[in-house]
Amino acid sequence: MTPGQRVSRAELTALRVREPQRVRTAWAERRRRPLAGDDGRLLVVAADHPARGALGVRDDAMAMASRTDLLDRLACAVSRPGVDGVLGTADVLDDLLLLGALEDKVVVGSMNRGGLQGAVFELDDRFTGYTASEIAARGLDGGKMLTRVALGDPGTAATLAASADAVTELAAAGLMAMVEPFWSVVEDGRVRNLLDPDSTIRSVHVASGLGASSAHTWLKLPVVDDLERVMDATTLPTLLLGGDPTGHPDDTYASWDAALDLPPVRGLVVGRALLYPPGGDVAAAVDVAADLVHGRSR
Repeated sequence: MTPGQRVSRAELTALRVREPQRVRTAWAERRRRPLAGDDGRLLVVAADHPARGALGVRDDAMAMASRTDLLDRLACAVSRPGVDGVLGTADVLDDLLLLGALEDKVVVGSMNRGGLQGAVFELDDRFTGYTASEIAARGLDGGKMLTRVALGDPGTAATLAASADAVTELAAAGLMAMVEPFWSVVEDGRVRNLLDPDSTIRSVHVASGLGASSAHTWLKLPVVDDLERVMDATTLPTLLLGGDPTGHPDDTYASWDAALDLPPVRGLVVGRALLYPPGGDVAAAVDVAADLVHGRSR
């Protein structure tokens, strides 16, 4: 197989067996682009939920179980105009790379997936994925870290320290550090993220202060009530997350549309809401999001 040659999904396993070095070679040869385009906005498709065992979408607990189906949806999504890149773990990103889907795309590696959904150690958000050094070595454009702050859980201290180290290391390499903070509590043995404005504001301030430099720090935040007041808590560029798609898509799009007018908000990082829309038309859902992010600058 020659450098740069695309492969089909059916060939992925055989290629991993016979030519595992192709992954490293393909990363070295990948065409890169500036982080943000002329409008300074980003639409990134997220695909790192499976690595935490979070496979559900709406009422289907195993919606993301099929890797080939997920890759089909991702390949469709990233091929649409206005989609700037992908966020994922190494297994997913390596597959997309070998499929030729990451050329001229922003690629963000998911760094801490150790807090498995539903586990007694869920708030122990250990760094089990990409390291900052590997992100730089492979030519990715940044790293994302989930940073849940639970005042009643001692594991939060280790998460904060690890996130701070990652922010510092990524900044030293000139790469985006995407911090996704939540103010969280444990109730009846389950982790719940507090999505009220005041809790979100507290999480913003904690996340913004992580690391020795904020020069390359971006925030990834939920769309919550009173978002204008929430976004007044930071000057850091912010991407809004899609979250678990429970409501009607039109309501979701309307909330994104209003939020994208706020100065710190520079785009969206959305996974399940775009990859598994009601009716299954991934391209149509992605096109709506792309127009919301990039259409307002035309």
